[in-house]
Amino acid sequence: MPDQSRTLIAERRVQNDEWVLCEENVSRPENGRIIVPLVEWQEASGDDVAPLLVSDTELTPELAEQLLDAPLIAIDFPKFTDGRGYSIARQLRERYGYQGQIRAVGDVLIDQLYYMSRCGFDAFLLREDQVVEDALNALDTFTLSYQPGTDTPEPLFRRRMRESA
Repeated sequence: MPDQSRTLIAERRVQNDEWVLCEENVSRPENGRIIVPLVEWQEASGDDVAPLLVSDTELTPELAEQLLDAPLIAIDFPKFTDGRGYSIARQLRERYGYQGQIRAVGDVLIDQLYYMSRCGFDAFLLREDQVVEDALNALDTFTLSYQPGTDTPEPLFRRRMRESA
């Protein structure tokens, strides 16, 4: 049964979570969709099992190739100050072309959502104490970005130059 104390935002709206996040050494549900540590996912098969990447995962080309078949990829944020997950998501999207859902899990705060979405995250399992309405609004914190991101690959100055030409 999914953790009902955490809210899932995906596709920029609150959604029911059909996935169960299974930590190491925790009993698994007998049926349903589960997110498991990377090593367990590599030994499993099927569209009902997805990998959980810890923040210090080394994303090699070989691992990225395996992950392209995952129904979703969850990336753990053990602390909100740990930014390594941003790099993993961006590499998955830009370097390796992953098209599925990339979900932020762990210590996920509303302050981070806009920046996470620019790096390739499209789903967020919020920490229990976060206000859902504020989280949804946080996704639209800024209307323009100077830097390129997975959502807007062209920097603002190039867009302005192209528009003025």
